[in-house]
Amino acid sequence: MDTTVRTEADSADTEEALAAEIRGKRLQHFLKGRRDYLDLSQDDVAERLDITARTYGNWERGTLKEWTDEKLYLLAEALEMSQFQTTRLFLYAVGRAPQPDLRATFHRTEAEDPATSAFLGDYSVMMDALSLPTFVIDQRWDVKMANKAYRDLFRGVRAHPTAMPSTNFLRFGLFHPDAPAVFVDHLKWQLAMLAQLSSSLERHGDDTGLQAIRRDVYLHPPLRDAYLTDMPNWVLGSGADLVHHEGAVRELRHPDAHIGLQGCRLLEETPRSLKALGLTRLTLVLVDLNDGTMPETCRSHDQHAA
Repeated sequence: MDTTVRTEADSADTEEALAAEIRGKRLQHFLKGRRDYLDLSQDDVAERLDITARTYGNWERGTLKEWTDEKLYLLAEALEMSQFQTTRLFLYAVGRAPQPDLRATFHRTEAEDPATSAFLGDYSVMMDALSLPTFVIDQRWDVKMANKAYRDLFRGVRAHPTAMPSTNFLRFGLFHPDAPAVFVDHLKWQLAMLAQLSSSLERHGDDTGLQAIRRDVYLHPPLRDAYLTDMPNWVLGSGADLVHHEGAVRELRHPDAHIGLQGCRLLEETPRSLKALGLTRLTLVLVDLNDGTMPETCRSHDQHAA
């Protein structure tokens, strides 16, 4: 009798171990497939998660034995997963669906309506087909979606705990040490971003994320002075229209040597469906500096610098 019970227990343990092994293989293929689709390296994903590449490699190989909901939600965010994909991630990793009461820890925009969720998934696919860098932000400038061209533009950026371009566009431009390598004549970009911060705070003064950016600006004396003095004078002198996304051509340097130095307009092009979700789509329109479209003030600055 004891032998029979032991045999049945051993069989159950074997089946459970086999099921866990199968889920581990599926998880490995699922994560790698999603990463390949986004054209990200393991280092890229590790930067988004603020962990080492070795640690993420262990996650992808399935050697992590104790998955927490927080880690899974962060992983889903780093790999830009839809709600459906997040559910698959949980099933492969821990054998169950996400717990609804913990879904608030998942920082991506989640749609309760399946039709809206499907729309966002389709919109992300459409954005990836575009050649210009384009991205979707919420009211605090957190990046909710970005296409491959946007990720390519910032592929050389080093890891930073709070100011990655895949996390918040304003924080990257204001605080990341690599921002001047992309945004040429960085002070002009910073003035424009400080104006955007001020404008966003006028509309959403209670937003804690925007307040945190302003607080960090105040902790940097040069930025604080620019925010309190230089930016208001710039807005008054240049015209209020420049506070909006459409406006002056600034310069950026693409890491692809075949593209190199380009003029850039930051244009807003948001469909009503995104606006209804509190989201805004921005596109970095690249302009050839030699085609005559560069404003005279920018050309004069270039000639003076030369």
